[in-house]
Amino acid sequence: MQQLVDSGHIVDLILMLVVIEIVVLGVLRDRRGSGLGWRELLPNLLAGAALLLALRSAITGATWPWIATWLAAAGLAHVADLRIRWQGKPR
Repeated sequence: MQQLVDSGHIVDLILMLVVIEIVVLGVLRDRRGSGLGWRELLPNLLAGAALLLALRSAITGATWPWIATWLAAAGLAHVADLRIRWQGKPR
């Protein structure tokens, strides 16, 4: 387990779970006709994936620009997520 964490492969496994989540949610939406659409879902999942990639970069000893890039990507995805959520809310 220690090697799984030290190598960053634990993050790879979690990212695979995120991909599975995307597929499952998409299939459920197609079959049931309800649930979040891609427009609402994708920014949230991208923010989480970017945070995971920042974690992987830090664990594996990447230089700070890589970590900062992934954190910035997570921040941008988060802002997009908030904007989409606020557009649908009445004031």
